[in-house]
Amino acid sequence: MLWAGRLTSAFPLPADLPFTRAAALAAGVSRHTLDRLVTEGLVRRQIKGVYVGAHLADSVALRASGLRLVAPQDCVVVDRHAGWLHGAPMVLAPGEHLELRPLSLFRPSGHGRLRNDISSSGERNLAARDVMEVEGIAVTTPIRTAWDLGRVRWTDEAISGLDAMFRLKAFSREEFLAGIERFRGARWVTTLRAIGPLADGRSESPGESVLRLRCHEANVFVVPQVEVWRTGTLLGRLDLANEDLLQGFEYDGVEWHTSPDQRRRDRERREAIADNGWSIEALGCEEVFGRARECDRIIRQAAHMARLRRGSRPA
Repeated sequence: MLWAGRLTSAFPLPADLPFTRAAALAAGVSRHTLDRLVTEGLVRRQIKGVYVGAHLADSVALRASGLRLVAPQDCVVVDRHAGWLHGAPMVLAPGEHLELRPLSLFRPSGHGRLRNDISSSGERNLAARDVMEVEGIAVTTPIRTAWDLGRVRWTDEAISGLDAMFRLKAFSREEFLAGIERFRGARWVTTLRAIGPLADGRSESPGESVLRLRCHEANVFVVPQVEVWRTGTLLGRLDLANEDLLQGFEYDGVEWHTSPDQRRRDRERREAIADNGWSIEALGCEEVFGRARECDRIIRQAAHMARLRRGSRPA
């Protein structure tokens, strides 16, 4: 049978890949049968003329595979979705792992744009060296993707995207910085120039990246992922820290810091580190991203108190 709660091995096309209506007809699946599969919820229409098994979870890769079947051959996946295909899941927009946004699929300058429900399209000036293939899909290279992610209006968006791409270790810092001048005169290149030198692949989440940017803006130097040891025993690791001041900052995101067990582990780790002479400030989404920007005051005040404790002259 073709249907038994999901597509079975009797289905004449690979059940784990998108397929076109034309391919289904060529494989012996009539229009009536395909429409019946859609009606019974075993197949869903991805875009016009392209279908996927309803049991497949929506993903960037699945969307790209479906678009590849019908999109012009010169289309290229760019920006955050290119980063995701390169293996940087943290590069996606906040919440996008739960509800995908339209796929960033652009064409070379002068070739027009795509118009469908699952792609956000446009034109972009791409050289041949800027494009590579990932699982049969044309994607901007990691370094071109990083340059593009840094050329956005908002610095928060730029730092989180750049940190995620640097985490891949697919290009050197020197190569990245040297290539920035290639985009002289391009839109938002000023953001790339300002944020590019701050990129650090050690950040483990967009929240940590933006919190580090907030510290930089407050003239408080911090390093990501600092381990705290005492007599050969690892007490824990801090998201961001200034070791001279023994001051740590942590971003408590909803996903990893809200359950009772998560909070208990955070509390025990921070108490052990505090007993070793450190002061720690934990900030959440509202403090870091909220309109009031409470984190600015918290960071400056924490650094001021840390300098007083260490006998340094307050900044």
